[in-house]
Amino acid sequence: MSAPRQLFVTTALPYANGKFHVGHIMEYIQADIWVRFQRMQGHHVNFVGADDTHGAPIMIAAEKAGQTPQAFVANIAAGRKPYLDGFHISFDNWHSTDAPENHELARQIYRGLKANDLIETRTIEQFFDPAKNMFLPDRYIKGECPKCHAKDQYGDNCEVCGSVYAPTELIKPYSALSGVTPELKHSEHFFFKLSDPRCVEFLEAWTQRVDANGKLVLQAEVANKIKEWFSVRTNADGSTSEGLGDWDISRDAPYFGIEIPDAPGKYFYVWLDAPVGYLASLKNWFAQGGPKAKHGDTRSFDEYMAAADTEQYHFIGKDIVTFHTLFWPAMLKFSGRKTPDNVFVHGFLTVNNGEKMSKSRGTGLDPLKYLSLGMNPEWLRYYLAAKLSARNEDIDFNADDFMARVNSDLIGKYVNIASRAAGFLTKRFGGQLTQAFDAQGAALLHDIRDAADGIAQLYETREFGKATREIMLLADKVNAYVDQNKPWDLAKDTANNEALHQVCSVLINTFAVLTRYLAPALPELAKAVQAFLGVDMQDWHSATGVASITPYQHLMQRVTTEQLDALFEAPEHTELTQAAINSVANELPGGETIAPTISIDDFAKIDLRIAKIVNCEAVEGSTKLLRLTLDVGEGKTRNVFSGIASAYKPEELVGQLTVLVANLALRKMKFGVSEGMVLAASHADDKAQPGIHILTPWPGAQPGMRIH
Repeated sequence: MSAPRQLFVTTALPYANGKFHVGHIMEYIQADIWVRFQRMQGHHVNFVGADDTHGAPIMIAAEKAGQTPQAFVANIAAGRKPYLDGFHISFDNWHSTDAPENHELARQIYRGLKANDLIETRTIEQFFDPAKNMFLPDRYIKGECPKCHAKDQYGDNCEVCGSVYAPTELIKPYSALSGVTPELKHSEHFFFKLSDPRCVEFLEAWTQRVDANGKLVLQAEVANKIKEWFSVRTNADGSTSEGLGDWDISRDAPYFGIEIPDAPGKYFYVWLDAPVGYLASLKNWFAQGGPKAKHGDTRSFDEYMAAADTEQYHFIGKDIVTFHTLFWPAMLKFSGRKTPDNVFVHGFLTVNNGEKMSKSRGTGLDPLKYLSLGMNPEWLRYYLAAKLSARNEDIDFNADDFMARVNSDLIGKYVNIASRAAGFLTKRFGGQLTQAFDAQGAALLHDIRDAADGIAQLYETREFGKATREIMLLADKVNAYVDQNKPWDLAKDTANNEALHQVCSVLINTFAVLTRYLAPALPELAKAVQAFLGVDMQDWHSATGVASITPYQHLMQRVTTEQLDALFEAPEHTELTQAAINSVANELPGGETIAPTISIDDFAKIDLRIAKIVNCEAVEGSTKLLRLTLDVGEGKTRNVFSGIASAYKPEELVGQLTVLVANLALRKMKFGVSEGMVLAASHADDKAQPGIHILTPWPGAQPGMRIH
């Protein structure tokens, strides 16, 4: 037998700003099935993951939560285990990109690129948000795509046409944090020179590699898409750019990330250090002694990664192809490291005939809710396996299809083979099986076993849907054998004991082989079957027949309509039906629920008055506040500070009427005393609907009038 393969496998690192969603679980299940299959082949697999913890979104989310970024991502990480264990994901190690290993490796890779003369510093114009007093990351700049003119696209790539561009190419850009038009300011940035002929030559060759059969190594649709990135492209101003552009790999403070060596206040862009997290998690796994304990591998991390027989594979979604097929292999290549053997790209997961997921409407699929309802995680593993292919196509979770595949195929075709035979063997033959099969039984068992290589090839190439179909076709053959031989009829007469013994023994042996074929997708069921049959379910090549069985116990229950109804039911609180309807797609009025009811007496306590803005000026030392001088008909003016500087210039407000909370307690501020509050409206989600709008009464209102 040939030496076992040495496989280093990862999934995309989830961003540590929220819980896992079902899309994450789909990717992990896809990778886990492939990994478990490889382990059944006797290969040595190091399967690792990590949280992607750096970047401005984490920093901003932590600030809103009143936590440090480190505490924020630690809380997110603490919630990962129930998902991974719940769906039987067999990662060897789970780590973090904020770990020491990642800081060390990211800096090593950067120094390697710099030594190769592929790092260059340039002074660039970069968008700056004056309201937030920070340079804006690409994802916090939105505007119109310069290629297809889709609205509200991010500053680094268009989600509609897939174009990649610089934020400054956006049409009518705005800050997604404050809604203001960003200003261009100068800043020194670090660039990875992807346009260098060495990089271009390498990446053109790496992305278009073919195997020994002349077939593209990357998925054909992925390789063909990548070709476009090497060709001439038209910029927003009508000029053309040829080939790959250089990659801006730095960000200015404030930023949560890894500081660039010898560059105080400059940090690696999160997409430089995030994929390094793959290596960091593996290095941490080696430091724990995991490979030695599992495989007897005594090599160091560096020795393992330099070894000629180490194969590196990444499972990712189609939205991050650019980073994994251009930036990442180039980073590895030109820092003196091995490049990935392949990147496996999958599509997105939709629910119920492509319907967009919505928690409030009950069209989402919450993984923890699925588990809390007592739904078998292996139902979902099997269902996704039955839908997944080697292409990066979207797949749909359909409730009716889910029930049919689990109940009809998995239970009706497969599990029932064992339940039909086990009782007779236990009651009539003490659980002992015969190996004396007639020609029909021997031929059936031979056919089932003979399918191993073909199914193995389907697993190897990630054609899981085809593999499950082949397995169910084999189950159909076994069930046809059952119908032909009718063990329930044979059992009516003890004279048929020999035939009954033989038929049931054939059924149990075929069931064992089918279980082995399904084991990558159904690992816990395979364990239960192993205990039931007493034969190894984790060795793909095992040809050991079943000698005896233990008393049969139900291996899997059916899906019920009640479970599916509960899984997709909308949130409770039926007395808030209208609020629930409004909450679809974050469409609550103004982005938040209506406040609790108050009485007219409560409202009467608030003294709202018409006020005239007689003067307005910026507040030195603040980017948010304007100082308003207001006439409220009192024979004197009031001084009010208002956080509306992001929406209005002072000269726009002078002479305008507005509404003032006149009986609000005085507030002593750093810049002076504020004698009231000007009323203004804004959406709760200032990213989705940026902007602040002060209230203005109709013409005819006079300063001092009370609002009733």
